[in-house]
Amino acid sequence: MRTQTEHPTAFRAAPQRRHRPAPAGKQAPFALRCGALLIDYALVIGSLAISTLIAQVFGGGARSFGDTLETFGYVLTATVAAFNFVVAAGLTGRTLGKWATGLVIQRTDGAPLGLWRALLRHFIGYPLSLLLFGGGFLLAAFQTQGRALHDLIAGTTVRLVAVRPAAERTRRR
Repeated sequence: MRTQTEHPTAFRAAPQRRHRPAPAGKQAPFALRCGALLIDYALVIGSLAISTLIAQVFGGGARSFGDTLETFGYVLTATVAAFNFVVAAGLTGRTLGKWATGLVIQRTDGAPLGLWRALLRHFIGYPLSLLLFGGGFLLAAFQTQGRALHDLIAGTTVRLVAVRPAAERTRRR
């Protein structure tokens, strides 16, 4: 015979806390981080250089048309930078340079980066790292956790994720 305390619904499990995964991969090597940053800035500066070249070539004698093209180039460059450093990084954890080098940006607790932290990391942290004559970037080379100043500001870490060789990706199972 069952008593009231033995009823199956009498015991309820405590609500489960969401456990965030540990950061994936291993700490990103400093040289690889530099390579990824070089690719990112080559993309941004390249878009500015190409748009300026187009403005000079097609602006020709019409100064107002050249000014319009040059302004369009600045807007295009700002758009490329915002997309690469905030949107792509915030949604995927990777800029184009990080993607090319197999790196991923994560929060220190392993959670995805998010748009706000990407904005904080790249448009507040990067300029501060540069204002210290690049010392903010060099911090990653000397710190045991491999985090630069912009990583410390945004609460992020850069990890090297395992990339499968091309032959393994194409092999059918």
